[in-house]
Amino acid sequence: MPRSCCPRCARPLSHCLCALVPRLSSRTRVLILQHPAEASHALNTARLAALALSNGELRVGETFPGLAAELAHGTYRRCLLFPGAQAMPLAELAQDGRPLQLIVPDGTWRKARRILHVNPSLAALPRVALPEGLQSRYRLRKAPMAGALSTLEAIVCALNILEGDARFDAMLRPFEALIEGQIAAMGEAVYRRNHAGGPER
Repeated sequence: MPRSCCPRCARPLSHCLCALVPRLSSRTRVLILQHPAEASHALNTARLAALALSNGELRVGETFPGLAAELAHGTYRRCLLFPGAQAMPLAELAQDGRPLQLIVPDGTWRKARRILHVNPSLAALPRVALPEGLQSRYRLRKAPMAGALSTLEAIVCALNILEGDARFDAMLRPFEALIEGQIAAMGEAVYRRNHAGGPER
């Protein structure tokens, strides 16, 4: 029999994270475009990010009808948070007075690139990148490259750069609880053997 889940955070009721999720306002609008394969994942950090931001939105899909027309109108300066040779350091936008909409693909690198490939209006957006040398707290997945962060961590880092250092760190509380809960469920020995790289104790 399937476990009952919280309709808000989608976690099992016994592990609901809603009490830890803050509600924060931001001048920057955040639009997360999540690949469908990530939506039911136990470690769905994009959903936590969207719940925490009053000016945030999560959309699930591979293609997003109507998005191209939406991106062509409005007062926001729109940027894609995604690395690339032409990506601008995000800190350079912190000095820009115009309101910003940050669009964040969510999925594995391959799936995120797929979202860009099938949505040309996204691929055409100017790209921004986070600083180099960042370290993820995501201890349950091996980073595919140096400096790779979970979606929630990347959004927190981006908003802190744009709107004030540490202002959005409260979003990391449910993320840390999520990781700790997964480690507890698998057991310390299994975690150390498969994720921590250390000897069993």
